[in-house]
Amino acid sequence: MSEASVMAPDSTSEFPDQVQHKILVIDDEAALRESIETLLALEGYLVESAPDGEAGIEKIDHDAYDLVLLDLALPGKNGIEILAIIREKHPDLPVIMITAFGTVDNVIDAIRAGAQNFIQKPWDNEKLLADIRSAIARHQAEEENIQLKRALKQRYNFSNIVGKSEPMLRIFDLVAQVAPSRSTVLIQGESGTGKELIAKALHANSTRRDKPFVPVNTGAMPTDLLESTLFGHVKGAFTSAIASKKGLFEVANSGTLFLDEIGTMGMDTQAKILRVLQDRRFMQLGGTQEIQVDVRIIAATNVDLRQAVREGKFREDLYYRLNVISIEMPPLRSRREDVPLLATHFLKRFSEENSLPLRALTQEALRILVDYDWPGNVRELENVIERGVVLSSTPTIGPDLLPGHISGRNYSTSLLEHSPDASLFEILEDIERRIIMAKLERCNWNQTEAAEQFRIPLSTLNQKIKRLNIEIRKRNRD
Repeated sequence: MSEASVMAPDSTSEFPDQVQHKILVIDDEAALRESIETLLALEGYLVESAPDGEAGIEKIDHDAYDLVLLDLALPGKNGIEILAIIREKHPDLPVIMITAFGTVDNVIDAIRAGAQNFIQKPWDNEKLLADIRSAIARHQAEEENIQLKRALKQRYNFSNIVGKSEPMLRIFDLVAQVAPSRSTVLIQGESGTGKELIAKALHANSTRRDKPFVPVNTGAMPTDLLESTLFGHVKGAFTSAIASKKGLFEVANSGTLFLDEIGTMGMDTQAKILRVLQDRRFMQLGGTQEIQVDVRIIAATNVDLRQAVREGKFREDLYYRLNVISIEMPPLRSRREDVPLLATHFLKRFSEENSLPLRALTQEALRILVDYDWPGNVRELENVIERGVVLSSTPTIGPDLLPGHISGRNYSTSLLEHSPDASLFEILEDIERRIIMAKLERCNWNQTEAAEQFRIPLSTLNQKIKRLNIEIRKRNRD
């Protein structure tokens, strides 16, 4: 039996004394039902039982249970058929299948039908109890996540933002307070902390929610292209300007313009942005007439703008114009209690996107994720969960499916994984490939950033990527 699945920190594996979870046992063997009832009652569970599937369904329809233990071989409808009915009527109720015939086909059928786990008779009592605790803990975490999202959505429109930690709850309250205003907002924080999601939440909860939300990565374009993108141009303004084109300030009129990575913007462009903030007017490149707009500016940066001002790399007057309201996004390492909720969110999302049954983390894998420092923040966690879901061949994701730099598997371990016939060159090449891929994952597959951290020219990194046949993945936005 594989390690039990769980979606909560280790501290949740033992439930508080005041919480009594209710379990339904559906099995046609009276002696077995009595044995399980005694075992679970001694563990503090409330236990009821049913001798067949129809009786079990009737109980489930009229009472609330935290878990069902369901025998595969039942009189009348078998366990798989009963499981299908439970899933249709009570899709969130955890079910563990039990049977004396644990064939591969039976396991596959049960998992496909939506079973949380599969226990074979006779079982080890401690293992059974561990699987029950894990299934209930996972269900609790999922319910907590659902309730949290529901509560937040009742108060605010916070799509795709997951968190129950104090830092995030403070941000939710601040967003709700600030969103209806016209004030400019500066969102600061490390890469991957979700700055664009907060910007979208500000827009969605504002009076501009029905108008455009227009994001632009100001750090990804050369100055001329950025200014043409922001302000537009008239026909003939430059060689390739064969027609006039609106800029994003015009596109975002009456709505919100999100300026991401503003800390890397050139000084000349900063001056033009300052004028729009002051006068709400600008001219297209090559134009002679001013255009007036009503745009709310939300800016984001992972750069310390105060330090950039001191170094003369960022205009002080623009900094104060942008920093009317400041939102500091906490790094994931400072809100570790959000890791299980985020992991649940990403597991569900990537399981659905890849048309797979819902995947779950083992207790050990989750412990590793909670303990990890996440230099790439939520974005890095998202990439790790996606990787685990795609590579998994079973319903559970264990430490073996986590990247080596997270799970703690070192290079001596990876050496042992090579064929005895592998040459030193082949082993070193594989280690180099793993190091480069780990760095690229941390940098959200931004090759320029990875090359800077490696302290090598970008051309050298690109040559290595090509030589090692490393497939570059699509970058995720903040």
